[in-house]
Amino acid sequence: MPQNDDVKAFMPGERVTLAPLGTGALDGLHFAVKDLFDVAGAPTTYGNPDWARTHPVAAATAPVVLDLLEAGAALAGKTKTVELAYGLTGENVWYETPVNPHAPDRFPGGSSCGSAAAVAAGLVDFALGSDTGGSVRIPASYCGVFGIRPSWGAVSLAGACGLGPSFDTCGWFARSAAVMEKVGSVLLPAEGPGLPGPILKAEEAWINAEPATARALGPAMSALEAIAGAPMRVEVAPEGLPALYEHFRCVQAQEAWATLGSWVAATAPRFGPGVAERFAAAREMDPAKAAAGRAFRRAFRLRIATMLAGGAVMAYPTSPCAAPKLSVSLAGQNTVREATMGVTAIAGLGGLCEVSLPVAKVDGAPVGLSLVAAAGRDRALLRLAAALASELSLP
Repeated sequence: MPQNDDVKAFMPGERVTLAPLGTGALDGLHFAVKDLFDVAGAPTTYGNPDWARTHPVAAATAPVVLDLLEAGAALAGKTKTVELAYGLTGENVWYETPVNPHAPDRFPGGSSCGSAAAVAAGLVDFALGSDTGGSVRIPASYCGVFGIRPSWGAVSLAGACGLGPSFDTCGWFARSAAVMEKVGSVLLPAEGPGLPGPILKAEEAWINAEPATARALGPAMSALEAIAGAPMRVEVAPEGLPALYEHFRCVQAQEAWATLGSWVAATAPRFGPGVAERFAAAREMDPAKAAAGRAFRRAFRLRIATMLAGGAVMAYPTSPCAAPKLSVSLAGQNTVREATMGVTAIAGLGGLCEVSLPVAKVDGAPVGLSLVAAAGRDRALLRLAAALASELSLP
C-alpha cells in the first residue's frame, strides 16, 4: 500500500501497525482505525492531547480490530478524529485537519475524517470509523468513498471511546462495494431478511438538499429504478427535519455529558473551535428536552419500522451539499451541520443501517446517495449497494 501520507490522514509519529492474526475473507487487505479504537500498547488520543495525557496506553485491542486481523487483514495505522468525536467537519487544530483527497479546498467531514481521507487517497483498502450523528456517512459523501453506518448494536464497540451510547455505531469506508461486502462478511451478524423493495423516496431529505445536489444524484436514482423499480414518494418526518435534528441533538447532548462530562469537568481540557461550546451546551441540556427527545425516538422507531418492515429501502442525499470550503465561517459550518444532521438523524433515531455511495459531484466535489434499510438488514443493504454500483459502473 502507498506509504506517503500527503493527506495527513494518520496520527503523527510512528505508525501503529499489526500483522494479520489469521487468514480469511480479508487476506491481502490493509486497513486503518479511527483513533478512538484501542490497540494494545498504543495511546488512544481521541483527537485531543489532554485526553492522551490523562489516559494510559491501551492494555488490550478492541475486539472489532482483532476480528479484522483474524480474517487476514493487516493494520496500517491509526487515523485522526475530531476531538472526542463531537463534530462533523473533520477539523482538528491539535493534530492537523486531514486533507480531502478529492476536494483539497474543502473539509473532509468528521468525526471519522482521517479514516475517510486514508481510504480516498488509496493509503489503505478500508478503514474503521464510528458514526453517532453522521460521522461515517458524511465524510464518505464529502470524500467520495463508500461508507456504512450499520444497524445500531450490530458491531461491537467494546474497546472504543464513546460519545452517545444509544446512537454510537462502528462503521467503515472503502473505495469499492466489493470490499465493503468483504468487511461486512466478517463484522456483521449472520444473514438477515432480504430487501425486496420497494424503493422509497424520502421527500423531506430531497427538499432539504441543495438543488445542485438533487440534480447531480438524478442519474443514480434512475439507475436504482432500473434495478429495483420505480420509487414511491413518502413522507418520513411530517414534523419536519429540524424537529428530528432537535430531538436527536438533545438526547445526544445529554448522553455526551453523561459519558464524558466528569472527565471534562475534572480536566478542563483545551478544545478547538466549537468543541468547548458543544460540551457547554451538553452540560446545560434541559432534562425535560432530552426526555422529550427519547419519547419522540420511541414513537419514530415504531413509525419507521412499519414503513420498512417488508424490505423497503429509502433513498435520499447523504448530505444536502458537498463539503463546505475550508474558508467557511463557524456560523456557516453550523448552518451546514444543522441542515445535514436533520437528515442523518433519520437513521440515527431509527437505529437503521445506511450506506452512502459515491455517485456524483457538484462543482467538482463529491456527493453521496444513501440507501437506508430496517435494522438487521445490513448485509442485504450492502448487496443492493453493490448492485447499484455495478449499474453505475462504479468500482
